[in-house]
Amino acid sequence: MSRDSEQCISQLAEDAVSVTAPVQDDPRATLRGGLPDRYLTPDDIAEMFEVPLETVYQWRRKRTGPPGFRIGKYVRYDPADVHAYVIDRKHADQDAA
Repeated sequence: MSRDSEQCISQLAEDAVSVTAPVQDDPRATLRGGLPDRYLTPDDIAEMFEVPLETVYQWRRKRTGPPGFRIGKYVRYDPADVHAYVIDRKHADQDAA
């Protein structure tokens, strides 16, 4: 067998190994951008953005952070709204640059 034939067979073997059945991801993960299926708490927001909890409350008071809403006495954030807020901030930063 020639060296070229061996390389070709070797490449085909590697390709065969790498062409396995695709892993089926959870389609909901794509829709929600990797965010959880539940409403987020201020603690969740603080953890996500790696800021102090007080910063999240200041954002809410100043209306500068992701939009939240009240459920009784509790503040909650819709993951879709948080994702939209991040996208908006990214575009704003790119436009400013």
